[in-house]
Amino acid sequence: MKSIAFSILAFTLFPLLFSCKNDSKTSEETTTVVTDSIPAQTAPDFMYVTAVSGLTLREFPNLQSAKLAVMPLGTKVKIATAEGKITMNVGGIDGAMDEVEFNNQKGFAFNGFMSKFFPPGENASAKNYAEELKKDFPKVNYSEATGGTASKPTKTETLILPTDKWHEAFFTAQQLFNIPREFAFPNPKGANSETQQNNAKKKGDFVSELQIARNNNELQKIVYNYKTTGFGYAVTITKAAEGMKLEKVEVAD
Repeated sequence: MKSIAFSILAFTLFPLLFSCKNDSKTSEETTTVVTDSIPAQTAPDFMYVTAVSGLTLREFPNLQSAKLAVMPLGTKVKIATAEGKITMNVGGIDGAMDEVEFNNQKGFAFNGFMSKFFPPGENASAKNYAEELKKDFPKVNYSEATGGTASKPTKTETLILPTDKWHEAFFTAQQLFNIPREFAFPNPKGANSETQQNNAKKKGDFVSELQIARNNNELQKIVYNYKTTGFGYAVTITKAAEGMKLEKVEVAD
């Protein structure tokens, strides 16, 4: 009888417990609760902010709690306590609220906008960045090649990041290969084919657009195309066996 009563009580409380975890839509983000697990050993001691406009440090582990500070893009953040499982989805990115330390202050931040890869830095070359990154992540791979014709030469740079996370690859490519900040990480859910235009492109820019390919609400390819007078380039992000593949092809004409 006791075991039956316990089962009934657990069944009754489960909806209430679930509803407490389910964050509602705010003026900043929309979240959806999920419950996939993350192996504890994958949680690094430090991570870096990838949110272009900065990442909010909050008082408690939910998106409605008080804002304590905003951590700028590229900030190195100490992870005090990792959540250890996925509890929400923000803008198509799975993650959770980790307890972190910033400027001698503890709070909580969404780890989907943090990365184990340190940021490239302003005007960093892909080759130099890969060499530095490889010191901490030996599986990083970089290569470059030239081609095309004498009148229309091309240069191709390829970087393999040892991760399966699309958002880590996108944010790295955005900083390293000059994808405008006006483009947010593409939500995996959506039409199989979508093109986003950069409405803030500069005078003289003919093309500045982001092309997204999906299949059953899963990303397949992200391509940024840019063209101006006498020059253009395309940045392509795809998933490869070794990790996420970032490729930039420059064309001069």
